[in-house]
Amino acid sequence: MIAILKQGTTPAQMQHLVDWLKHMNLDVHVSKGAEVTVLGLIGDTSRVDMELLKSLEMVESVKRVSEPFKQANRKFHPKDTIIQAGHVRIGGGYFAMIAGPCSVESEEQIIAVAQSVKESGANLLRGGAFKPRTSPYAFQGMKGEGIRLLLEAKKATGLPIVTEIMNINTLDLFADVDIIQVGARNMQNFDLLKELGKTQKPILLKRGLANTLQELLMSAEYIMSEGNEQVILCERGIRTFETTTRNTLDLSAVSVLHKLSHLPVVVDPSHATGKAELVPPMAYAATAAGADGIMIEVHNNPACALCDGAQSLTPHQFHEVCHKVRKIREAIV
Repeated sequence: MIAILKQGTTPAQMQHLVDWLKHMNLDVHVSKGAEVTVLGLIGDTSRVDMELLKSLEMVESVKRVSEPFKQANRKFHPKDTIIQAGHVRIGGGYFAMIAGPCSVESEEQIIAVAQSVKESGANLLRGGAFKPRTSPYAFQGMKGEGIRLLLEAKKATGLPIVTEIMNINTLDLFADVDIIQVGARNMQNFDLLKELGKTQKPILLKRGLANTLQELLMSAEYIMSEGNEQVILCERGIRTFETTTRNTLDLSAVSVLHKLSHLPVVVDPSHATGKAELVPPMAYAATAAGADGIMIEVHNNPACALCDGAQSLTPHQFHEVCHKVRKIREAIV
Protein backbone atom coordinates (compact mmCIF):
# COMPACT_ATOMS: atom_id res chain seq x y z
CA MET A 1 0.00 0.00 0.00
CA ILE A 2 1.19 3.53 -0.71
CA ALA A 3 -0.07 6.86 0.63
CA ILE A 4 0.69 9.98 -1.40
CA LEU A 5 0.85 13.12 0.73
CA LYS A 6 -0.38 16.53 -0.34
CA GLN A 7 2.02 19.35 -1.08
CA GLY A 8 2.48 21.53 1.97
CA THR A 9 2.46 18.66 4.47
CA THR A 10 4.84 19.66 7.24
CA PRO A 11 7.60 17.34 8.53
CA ALA A 12 5.82 17.22 11.90
CA GLN A 13 2.54 16.14 10.30
CA MET A 14 4.28 13.47 8.25
CA GLN A 15 6.15 12.13 11.27
CA HIS A 16 2.91 11.92 13.27
CA LEU A 17 1.38 9.85 10.46
CA VAL A 18 4.47 7.63 10.17
CA ASP A 19 4.42 6.99 13.93
CA TRP A 20 0.73 6.06 13.77
CA LEU A 21 1.36 3.60 10.94
CA LYS A 22 4.36 2.07 12.69
CA HIS A 23 2.18 1.57 15.76
CA MET A 24 0.26 -0.92 13.59
CA ASN A 25 3.48 -2.94 13.16
CA LEU A 26 4.05 -1.66 9.62
CA ASP A 27 7.36 -0.65 8.12
CA VAL A 28 7.12 2.75 6.46
CA HIS A 29 9.35 3.68 3.54
CA VAL A 30 9.46 7.45 2.94
CA SER A 31 10.26 8.68 -0.58
CA LYS A 32 10.49 12.46 -0.97
CA GLY A 33 10.29 13.81 -4.50
CA ALA A 34 10.39 17.32 -5.87
CA GLU A 35 6.59 17.47 -6.02
CA VAL A 36 5.19 14.60 -3.94
CA THR A 37 6.08 12.52 -0.90
CA VAL A 38 5.15 8.84 -0.98
CA LEU A 39 4.80 6.64 2.09
CA GLY A 40 5.25 2.96 1.27
CA LEU A 41 3.56 0.67 3.80
CA ILE A 42 5.12 -2.77 4.15
CA GLY A 43 3.65 -5.59 6.20
CA ASP A 44 0.10 -6.71 6.98
CA THR A 45 -1.75 -3.72 5.51
CA SER A 46 -5.12 -5.42 5.95
CA ARG A 47 -5.34 -3.77 9.36
CA VAL A 48 -5.16 -0.30 7.77
CA ASP A 49 -8.52 1.40 7.25
CA MET A 50 -8.05 2.80 3.73
CA GLU A 51 -11.06 5.11 4.00
CA LEU A 52 -9.79 6.56 7.27
CA LEU A 53 -6.32 7.05 5.78
CA LYS A 54 -7.80 8.73 2.68
CA SER A 55 -9.87 11.07 4.86
CA LEU A 56 -6.81 12.60 6.51
CA GLU A 57 -6.28 16.16 5.32
CA MET A 58 -2.61 15.64 4.49
CA VAL A 59 -3.27 12.55 2.32
CA GLU A 60 -3.78 13.03 -1.43
CA SER A 61 -4.52 9.39 -2.29
CA VAL A 62 -4.07 5.78 -1.12
CA LYS A 63 -3.38 2.82 -3.40
CA ARG A 64 -2.80 -0.88 -2.90
CA VAL A 65 0.29 -2.30 -4.61
CA SER A 66 -0.49 -5.66 -6.20
CA GLU A 67 3.10 -6.62 -7.07
CA PRO A 68 4.81 -8.82 -4.47
CA PHE A 69 7.99 -6.71 -4.54
CA LYS A 70 7.50 -3.54 -2.51
CA GLN A 71 10.73 -1.71 -1.68
CA ALA A 72 12.13 -2.29 -5.17
CA ASN A 73 8.88 -1.01 -6.68
CA ARG A 74 8.83 2.35 -8.47
CA LYS A 75 5.40 3.02 -6.96
CA PHE A 76 7.07 3.11 -3.55
CA HIS A 77 10.00 5.19 -4.79
CA PRO A 78 9.13 7.25 -7.91
CA LYS A 79 12.58 8.81 -8.31
CA ASP A 80 15.50 6.83 -9.73
CA THR A 81 17.85 5.50 -7.07
CA ILE A 82 21.46 6.61 -7.43
CA ILE A 83 24.05 4.18 -6.05
CA GLN A 84 27.38 5.54 -4.82
CA ALA A 85 30.48 3.31 -5.02
CA GLY A 86 33.59 5.20 -4.06
CA HIS A 87 33.56 8.31 -6.26
CA VAL A 88 31.31 6.66 -8.88
CA ARG A 89 27.55 7.13 -9.16
CA ILE A 90 25.22 4.73 -10.96
CA GLY A 91 21.62 5.45 -11.95
CA GLY A 92 19.55 8.59 -12.30
CA GLY A 93 21.52 9.70 -15.35
CA TYR A 94 24.92 8.55 -14.08
CA PHE A 95 26.51 5.86 -16.27
CA ALA A 96 28.97 3.16 -15.18
CA MET A 97 31.59 1.57 -17.44
CA ILE A 98 32.65 -1.57 -15.57
CA ALA A 99 35.57 -3.48 -17.09
CA GLY A 100 38.24 -6.00 -16.23
CA PRO A 101 39.17 -9.66 -16.58
CA CYS A 102 36.90 -12.57 -15.84
CA SER A 103 39.50 -13.84 -13.36
CA VAL A 104 42.32 -12.23 -11.47
CA GLU A 105 45.40 -14.20 -12.52
CA SER A 106 48.39 -12.22 -11.22
CA GLU A 107 49.30 -8.81 -9.84
CA GLU A 108 50.93 -7.80 -13.11
CA GLN A 109 47.88 -8.82 -15.12
CA ILE A 110 45.21 -7.12 -13.01
CA ILE A 111 47.12 -3.85 -12.63
CA ALA A 112 47.94 -3.71 -16.34
CA VAL A 113 44.30 -4.29 -17.30
CA ALA A 114 43.09 -1.80 -14.68
CA GLN A 115 45.38 0.92 -16.00
CA SER A 116 44.37 0.32 -19.62
CA VAL A 117 40.61 0.28 -19.03
CA LYS A 118 40.82 3.42 -16.88
CA GLU A 119 42.65 5.24 -19.67
CA SER A 120 39.87 4.23 -22.06
CA GLY A 121 37.07 5.48 -19.81
CA ALA A 122 36.14 2.72 -17.36
CA ASN A 123 35.20 4.03 -13.92
CA LEU A 124 34.86 0.66 -12.13
CA LEU A 125 37.18 -2.37 -12.18
CA ARG A 126 35.69 -5.86 -12.26
CA GLY A 127 37.61 -9.04 -11.62
CA GLY A 128 36.77 -12.52 -10.39
CA ALA A 129 38.47 -13.79 -7.24
CA PHE A 130 35.95 -16.56 -6.55
CA LYS A 131 34.80 -18.22 -9.78
CA PRO A 132 31.68 -20.40 -10.10
CA ARG A 133 32.51 -22.84 -12.89
CA THR A 134 30.41 -25.53 -14.51
CA SER A 135 33.30 -28.00 -14.28
CA PRO A 136 34.90 -28.75 -10.88
CA TYR A 137 38.21 -29.14 -12.73
CA ALA A 138 38.20 -25.62 -14.21
CA PHE A 139 40.10 -22.71 -12.65
CA GLN A 140 38.17 -21.64 -9.52
CA GLY A 141 39.87 -18.29 -8.93
CA MET A 142 42.57 -17.05 -6.55
CA LYS A 143 40.01 -16.45 -3.79
CA GLY A 144 41.34 -14.26 -0.95
CA GLU A 145 44.59 -13.61 -2.78
CA GLY A 146 42.56 -12.46 -5.77
CA ILE A 147 40.76 -9.86 -3.65
CA ARG A 148 44.11 -8.65 -2.30
CA LEU A 149 45.37 -8.17 -5.86
CA LEU A 150 42.20 -6.32 -6.82
CA LEU A 151 42.82 -3.97 -3.93
CA GLU A 152 46.38 -3.45 -5.18
CA ALA A 153 44.95 -2.52 -8.57
CA LYS A 154 42.58 -0.11 -6.84
CA LYS A 155 45.54 1.55 -5.11
CA ALA A 156 47.38 1.84 -8.41
CA THR A 157 44.47 3.31 -10.38
CA GLY A 158 41.88 4.67 -7.96
CA LEU A 159 39.17 2.54 -9.59
CA PRO A 160 36.51 1.15 -7.21
CA ILE A 161 36.27 -2.63 -7.52
CA VAL A 162 33.46 -5.09 -8.24
CA THR A 163 33.87 -8.79 -7.46
CA GLU A 164 31.63 -11.79 -6.89
CA ILE A 165 30.82 -13.48 -3.59
CA MET A 166 30.04 -17.19 -3.57
CA ASN A 167 29.56 -17.95 0.11
CA ILE A 168 28.54 -15.77 3.03
CA ASN A 169 31.35 -17.36 5.08
CA THR A 170 33.83 -15.31 3.04
CA LEU A 171 32.09 -11.97 3.64
CA ASP A 172 34.91 -10.69 5.87
CA LEU A 173 37.22 -10.79 2.84
CA PHE A 174 34.96 -8.25 1.09
CA ALA A 175 35.37 -5.51 3.72
CA ASP A 176 37.19 -3.18 1.29
CA VAL A 177 35.34 -4.24 -1.87
CA ASP A 178 33.23 -1.39 -3.24
CA ILE A 179 30.47 -3.41 -4.94
CA ILE A 180 29.70 -7.04 -4.11
CA GLN A 181 28.42 -9.02 -7.08
CA VAL A 182 25.89 -11.83 -6.74
CA GLY A 183 26.19 -14.09 -9.77
CA ALA A 184 23.41 -15.62 -11.84
CA ARG A 185 23.69 -18.98 -10.07
CA ASN A 186 23.21 -17.35 -6.67
CA MET A 187 20.35 -15.05 -7.61
CA GLN A 188 17.96 -17.16 -5.55
CA ASN A 189 20.36 -18.07 -2.76
CA PHE A 190 18.03 -16.37 -0.31
CA ASP A 191 20.15 -16.96 2.80
CA LEU A 192 23.06 -15.23 1.06
CA LEU A 193 20.84 -12.37 -0.09
CA LYS A 194 19.47 -11.79 3.41
CA GLU A 195 22.97 -11.63 4.89
CA LEU A 196 24.07 -9.16 2.20
CA GLY A 197 20.99 -7.14 3.11
CA LYS A 198 22.49 -6.61 6.56
CA THR A 199 25.55 -4.94 5.05
CA GLN A 200 25.61 -1.38 3.75
CA LYS A 201 27.54 -2.17 0.60
CA PRO A 202 26.16 -1.81 -2.93
CA ILE A 203 25.12 -5.19 -4.35
CA LEU A 204 25.20 -5.94 -8.07
CA LEU A 205 22.54 -8.62 -8.54
CA LYS A 206 22.66 -10.63 -11.76
CA ARG A 207 19.57 -12.17 -13.29
CA GLY A 208 19.53 -15.96 -13.20
CA LEU A 209 19.90 -18.01 -16.36
CA ALA A 210 16.22 -19.01 -16.37
CA ASN A 211 14.55 -16.43 -14.14
CA THR A 212 11.79 -13.94 -14.85
CA LEU A 213 12.16 -10.23 -14.20
CA GLN A 214 9.71 -10.48 -11.32
CA GLU A 215 11.88 -13.17 -9.75
CA LEU A 216 14.90 -10.88 -10.14
CA LEU A 217 13.03 -8.09 -8.40
CA MET A 218 11.92 -10.45 -5.63
CA SER A 219 15.58 -11.36 -5.08
CA ALA A 220 16.38 -7.64 -4.84
CA GLU A 221 13.54 -7.42 -2.32
CA TYR A 222 15.26 -10.02 -0.12
CA ILE A 223 18.30 -7.74 0.10
CA MET A 224 16.29 -4.55 0.61
CA SER A 225 13.97 -6.07 3.22
CA GLU A 226 16.98 -6.48 5.51
CA GLY A 227 17.81 -2.77 5.32
CA ASN A 228 20.24 -2.49 2.39
CA GLU A 229 18.62 -0.43 -0.37
CA GLN A 230 21.79 -0.22 -2.49
CA VAL A 231 20.97 -2.75 -5.20
CA ILE A 232 22.01 -2.66 -8.86
CA LEU A 233 20.16 -5.00 -11.22
CA CYS A 234 22.11 -6.71 -13.99
CA GLU A 235 20.79 -8.29 -17.19
CA ARG A 236 23.34 -10.88 -18.36
CA GLY A 237 21.36 -12.98 -20.77
CA ILE A 238 18.99 -15.88 -20.23
CA ARG A 239 18.98 -19.46 -21.48
CA THR A 240 16.71 -20.10 -24.47
CA PHE A 241 16.57 -22.65 -27.28
CA GLU A 242 19.15 -20.61 -29.24
CA THR A 243 22.66 -22.08 -29.17
CA THR A 244 24.51 -19.71 -31.50
CA THR A 245 25.25 -17.42 -28.56
CA ARG A 246 26.12 -18.41 -25.02
CA ASN A 247 22.84 -16.92 -23.77
CA THR A 248 20.13 -14.69 -25.20
CA LEU A 249 20.52 -11.04 -24.20
CA ASP A 250 17.11 -9.69 -23.16
CA LEU A 251 17.48 -5.97 -23.87
CA SER A 252 13.77 -5.40 -23.28
CA ALA A 253 14.59 -6.08 -19.63
CA VAL A 254 16.21 -2.64 -19.37
CA SER A 255 12.99 -0.81 -20.24
CA VAL A 256 10.75 -3.17 -18.27
CA LEU A 257 12.89 -2.95 -15.13
CA HIS A 258 13.06 0.84 -15.35
CA LYS A 259 9.27 0.91 -15.54
CA LEU A 260 8.77 -1.47 -12.61
CA SER A 261 11.64 -0.39 -10.36
CA HIS A 262 13.66 2.64 -9.33
CA LEU A 263 16.88 0.60 -9.10
CA PRO A 264 19.73 1.08 -11.62
CA VAL A 265 20.03 -1.48 -14.43
CA VAL A 266 23.35 -2.49 -16.01
CA VAL A 267 23.95 -4.93 -18.86
CA ASP A 268 26.67 -7.58 -19.22
CA PRO A 269 27.06 -8.30 -22.96
CA SER A 270 30.11 -10.49 -22.39
CA HIS A 271 28.31 -13.31 -20.55
CA ALA A 272 25.21 -12.82 -22.67
CA THR A 273 26.90 -13.52 -26.00
CA GLY A 274 30.00 -15.49 -25.05
CA LYS A 275 31.76 -14.20 -28.18
CA ALA A 276 34.08 -11.21 -28.27
CA GLU A 277 32.94 -10.04 -31.71
CA LEU A 278 29.34 -9.79 -30.48
CA VAL A 279 30.14 -7.81 -27.33
CA PRO A 280 30.54 -4.34 -28.96
CA PRO A 281 27.21 -4.29 -30.87
CA MET A 282 25.33 -5.54 -27.81
CA ALA A 283 27.07 -2.92 -25.64
CA TYR A 284 25.93 -0.23 -28.07
CA ALA A 285 22.38 -1.59 -28.13
CA ALA A 286 22.24 -1.73 -24.33
CA THR A 287 23.43 1.87 -24.11
CA ALA A 288 20.81 2.98 -26.64
CA ALA A 289 18.15 1.05 -24.67
CA GLY A 290 18.86 3.25 -21.64
CA ALA A 291 21.01 1.02 -19.44
CA ASP A 292 22.67 2.71 -16.47
CA GLY A 293 25.93 0.93 -17.16
CA ILE A 294 27.78 -1.72 -19.13
CA MET A 295 29.98 -4.49 -17.69
CA ILE A 296 32.57 -5.86 -20.13
CA GLU A 297 35.30 -8.45 -19.75
CA VAL A 298 38.73 -7.19 -20.83
CA HIS A 299 41.94 -9.21 -20.83
CA ASN A 300 45.41 -8.17 -22.01
CA ASN A 301 45.85 -11.56 -23.70
CA PRO A 302 42.46 -13.27 -24.21
CA ALA A 303 43.99 -16.30 -25.95
CA CYS A 304 45.83 -17.17 -22.74
CA ALA A 305 43.07 -16.25 -20.27
CA LEU A 306 42.36 -18.81 -17.56
CA CYS A 307 38.63 -18.10 -17.80
CA ASP A 308 36.26 -16.96 -20.59
CA GLY A 309 38.92 -15.75 -23.01
CA ALA A 310 36.55 -16.20 -25.95
CA GLN A 311 34.26 -13.44 -24.72
CA SER A 312 36.99 -11.04 -23.53
CA LEU A 313 37.94 -7.90 -25.42
CA THR A 314 41.51 -6.69 -25.77
CA PRO A 315 42.33 -3.26 -24.27
CA HIS A 316 42.35 -1.77 -27.79
CA GLN A 317 38.92 -3.21 -28.58
CA PHE A 318 37.57 -1.90 -25.28
CA HIS A 319 38.95 1.56 -26.08
CA GLU A 320 36.92 1.57 -29.29
CA VAL A 321 33.78 0.46 -27.44
CA CYS A 322 34.15 3.26 -24.87
CA HIS A 323 34.49 5.85 -27.64
CA LYS A 324 31.30 4.70 -29.38
CA VAL A 325 29.34 4.31 -26.13
CA ARG A 326 30.12 7.95 -25.31
CA LYS A 327 28.82 8.99 -28.74
CA ILE A 328 25.60 7.01 -28.24
CA ARG A 329 25.04 8.55 -24.83
CA GLU A 330 25.55 12.02 -26.25
CA ALA A 331 22.84 11.24 -28.79
CA ILE A 332 20.25 9.85 -26.37
CA VAL A 333 20.77 11.76 -23.11
